Amino acid sequence: MAELLTIDNFITLGLLTLLQAVLGFDNLLYISLESRRAPAAQQAKVRRIGIVLAVFLRIGLLLLLVKVIAYFQDPIFGFRARGILEASFNLHSLIVLLGGVLIIYIATKEIFHMIGVDNLEHEQKPPASLAKVITWIVIMNLVFSFDSILSAMALTSVFSVMATAIVIGGVLMIWLSDRMARFLQKNRLYEVLGLFILFVVGIMLLSEGGHLAHLEIAGHEITPMSKATFYFVIGVMVLTDVVQNRYQRKLMAPKHTPQVG
Repeated sequence: MAELLTIDNFITLGLLTLLQAVLGFDNLLYISLESRRAPAAQQAKVRRIGIVLAVFLRIGLLLLLVKVIAYFQDPIFGFRARGILEASFNLHSLIVLLGGVLIIYIATKEIFHMIGVDNLEHEQKPPASLAKVITWIVIMNLVFSFDSILSAMALTSVFSVMATAIVIGGVLMIWLSDRMARFLQKNRLYEVLGLFILFVVGIMLLSEGGHLAHLEIAGHEITPMSKATFYFVIGVMVLTDVVQNRYQRKLMAPKHTPQVG
């Protein structure tokens, strides 16, 4: 712990904690939505257990990446049809691509479920088992953690600094997850917005995975969606949803016609 007690490491720790918070928004949203599949009385417990397990696994993943980062970047397989489809996949790109596919699948399934159900208020949807929900939270947390861990490794080589930032980020996530879950429960109209944000997250992961795999389609290289673009799109979606909801409430408000006579 003595290596933490330097000004440079404290500054780096602050930057890494901020990075964990910024990059963890989409993960937090997923956890809040996924935990709703568990029985209502145990949803908060599921979120805490899932995040705590994910923090330990993140630290383990960090240890692994420090030792074998080169193996994650080495090509595993690829294909080349010049001018049609070219790619060279490594373990990192495959994990990110798989995460993108899973998130898009989950978001799309829930969106179609919302459309297909006639009465959401009285819907009797059997809860999923605690183990299943926790497992999905942990798996997706690890998928989301790759970018933050690799970014942390680019900022510092001090393992204790990176591990401390992960623990602080986990504590913040536990604190915020209950608040976000309560907000979505009280404002169910924002569930659709949350699912479409997850859909955009999936697209971002697919673009990142395609870039890591040097994927080219019809001679055009896949470029990753930048974080600035991602947060700009999310900001526009949130603003549009807020304006739409307020406008809809005004349209549905009872009209008061002036009485004559």
